[in-house]
Amino acid sequence: MLIAVLLRLVILYGLVVLLVMLLQRRLIYVPTKLSQGDAESLAGNAGMTAWRNIRGELIGWRLPGAAGATGAVLIVHGNAGSAADRDYIAGPIQAAGAMDVFVLEYPGYGCRPGKPSQTSLLASAEEALELLSGRAPLFIVSESIGAGVAAHLAGKHPNRVAGLALLVPYTSMVELGTRQMPFLPVPWMLWDRFDPAKWLKAYNGPVAVVIAERDEIIPPDLGRRLFDGYSGPKQIEAITGAGHNDVAERTPEWWRDIFSFWRSHSTAARAK
Repeated sequence: MLIAVLLRLVILYGLVVLLVMLLQRRLIYVPTKLSQGDAESLAGNAGMTAWRNIRGELIGWRLPGAAGATGAVLIVHGNAGSAADRDYIAGPIQAAGAMDVFVLEYPGYGCRPGKPSQTSLLASAEEALELLSGRAPLFIVSESIGAGVAAHLAGKHPNRVAGLALLVPYTSMVELGTRQMPFLPVPWMLWDRFDPAKWLKAYNGPVAVVIAERDEIIPPDLGRRLFDGYSGPKQIEAITGAGHNDVAERTPEWWRDIFSFWRSHSTAARAK
């Protein structure tokens, strides 16, 4: 009897592991899908215009800065919603820096075709960076899962990224997944293994980290460990009493301080 019960439990556990493995991208990525008209209306209400690649495909949204602005900020958002609803990040940044702000839309989000995965997100970010190659200084702001996208760009193109701001980041998706689902063999089953801690080792620009003291999705100690392991210029802020979705909406004054931090430590920014 005992052997039969144990066998059933093993089979049940195996089925749970298989189900989660097959559905993992639905658990990780929670996009808001919009028609192009709805996306343009939502972004337009926030003053954002369509951002297109060289083929004329819509890849995100642009919030123009002051006339003649050359510097830019690229926002890579979190795992839910869409780029068209990130005006609460883009607006204060644009007001603080008087730069053009670009919000990248991930494949499968908003009205952009495709499916989200590590491969598609990083490819879309590489394309965005190439489109912004004439902009200097270029800063990158990430939210949640976007920390992996930002760290990848900074680590692969350290001389083109003048500074990072990582809002509620993590060390790696493997570690985050293990913390969220300790009963599953996450290191063995995870397909998309974003690894900000590893990728940032190739970067030495200024990095600002913001963590939420009561983050219910990304344990705040993962953000602290990412910060502690980074060897370049850095600063960290823990928002008292904040949950995961409470830290991204900062004031223009707050972002001015971030710009000051970036500029005081970034060779690319000082050259500007």
